[in-house]
Amino acid sequence: MFDSASPSPSIAILVYHQISEAPPKGAPFRSLYVAPDAFARQMVLLKLLGYQGLAMSALLPYLKGERRGKVVGITFDDGYLNNLTHALPVLQRHGFSSTCYAVSNLLGQTNVWDRDIGIAQVPLMDAEQLRLWVAGGQEVGSHTQNHARLLQSDALTALGEMTQDRAALEGLLAAPVQHFCYPYGEYAPEHVAMARRAGFHTVTTTRRGRSAVNGNLLELPRVPVVRSTSLPVFWLKIATAYEDRERA
Repeated sequence: MFDSASPSPSIAILVYHQISEAPPKGAPFRSLYVAPDAFARQMVLLKLLGYQGLAMSALLPYLKGERRGKVVGITFDDGYLNNLTHALPVLQRHGFSSTCYAVSNLLGQTNVWDRDIGIAQVPLMDAEQLRLWVAGGQEVGSHTQNHARLLQSDALTALGEMTQDRAALEGLLAAPVQHFCYPYGEYAPEHVAMARRAGFHTVTTTRRGRSAVNGNLLELPRVPVVRSTSLPVFWLKIATAYEDRERA
């Protein structure tokens, strides 16, 4: 049954990485840091504009066209501890939910997959912190066991990275893990088939754009929010075709 809010033909699924002050100028990939105060302002703006921020499970009926409303998806890649310390209180303040895609074999460690390209090593949530995330009204999704490069993995390894990560996270959290994100945004048609076989309800990518209602749930584009995203651009990204044009 549809609710009374105005429908939207496309839904922005926001993607964040670290909610933390950026490292010094010249550091690699410093664009992936969003300062805590900037994140807080963005969530205030969403609320003022009448949007509800939702985790992927709550967003799914809207993506399937079963519900209509002024909603955005909120996702975090990798499971950084600073998501818990800086993002969770803000999300709770506004009654928003979100999905954090975690890497089960690296819980409590650091972003070791970034070490060779010089990205600073920072803590990832451990199992207990991930439970606090869920207890705080948020959701956990799968991001493979080891932040795997699926295109460089054989089929058995790639499928195992998906299914075993899901099983490990479900065991830790005693909760279903129904959503997946391709690490690095790298995947091929066979990985879409694997995600379907693994039983994931949605899969997100790094392809830029808003998600069409009744679109392909296993190759969902997302809207990146980065260090330089100003509030006017943030509004353009969620409420207009700005990000869709960027994708094209």
